[in-house]
Amino acid sequence: MKLFLKHIDLLNFKNFAEVSLNFTNKINCFAGSNGSGKTNLLDAIYYLSFCKSYFSSSDIDNIKRNDNFFVINGSYDLEETEENIFCGVKLNSHKQFKRNKKEYSRLADHIGFIPLVIVSPYDTNLISDGSDERRKFLNNVISQYDKIYLNNILNYNRLLKQRNILLKDFYQKKHIDFETLEVFDEKMATYAQPIYQVRNNFIENLIPVFKEFYNRISGESENIDIIYQSQLENENLLNLLKNSIEKDNIMQYTTCGIHKDDLIFKIDDFPIKTNGSQGQQKSFLLSLKLAQFDFIKQKNNVLPILLLDDIFDKLDNFRVAQLMQLVGEHHFGQIFITDTDKLRIERVLEPVKSDYSIFNLEKGVIL
Repeated sequence: MKLFLKHIDLLNFKNFAEVSLNFTNKINCFAGSNGSGKTNLLDAIYYLSFCKSYFSSSDIDNIKRNDNFFVINGSYDLEETEENIFCGVKLNSHKQFKRNKKEYSRLADHIGFIPLVIVSPYDTNLISDGSDERRKFLNNVISQYDKIYLNNILNYNRLLKQRNILLKDFYQKKHIDFETLEVFDEKMATYAQPIYQVRNNFIENLIPVFKEFYNRISGESENIDIIYQSQLENENLLNLLKNSIEKDNIMQYTTCGIHKDDLIFKIDDFPIKTNGSQGQQKSFLLSLKLAQFDFIKQKNNVLPILLLDDIFDKLDNFRVAQLMQLVGEHHFGQIFITDTDKLRIERVLEPVKSDYSIFNLEKGVIL
């Protein structure tokens, strides 16, 4: 299926007072100096897919200074059917998210409707930061095509939070209510096993696609791999929780479960975090995101929107050329690109036989 964002309206979003833009269904570029608002436009587009920002954890942080609300409104073409998505955030009020003027009762119901992949300098967190970042990556990808998985994750995390509150309470009272704990453990176990199975299947299917993209982008045939690490590989959650109760009681939180899963990124059998060059790490991350794109495309039978944030400045000329060759081969649908240099955008896109638009920005204003 074909999907593209035709039009977007912003009101009091980050450094934009009011903006209204029409887009081409292929390549759209935002050019401007740092702080002009290029990435903020990408974040607004991301909001319309995920009901939240990619770059900040609090909705309130995205309200323009000295204002008390923001609005993002997007008009999409999905197989020649118009879909309108509205996001409104106001101080001291709940977030409104609507599809065709009908408000969602659960934001989770919207996830996956407008599939999207973002490639950003912040992706380095996937390599440098803790396991939480890599679990977020797993959840972001799988939730866009598997509603059951998304609901299982939400339910598991809700129970995990409640179990941790219980553990703190037990510790303070110096008494463990084993019967209550067992009820939580059994419920969590029913969600944990299918989450593990879906994650495991996803990684198994992602790896061949990921390796193919890596070899194409890097021009090398290095030995790269992704290892899915989970405590559930050799034991079910119920037994894990029973065996860890003493440790959980001392630590006052749940020390085992699928919330401890991790992805190990390797090059030549060593962690890429410590043994990969900057170029290898960049190729690894870009290939991972392109594999994510390809996976969602196959699962949803629709081309996700692709956001490329400031990547021409971060990649060498060879890798940029390889990426643009992929773009030219029509692997992708609608693409949004940011860069500080308009001339560089034009030079990079010259070999790509596709229509594109360039929007010039300066301090939250489209010139």
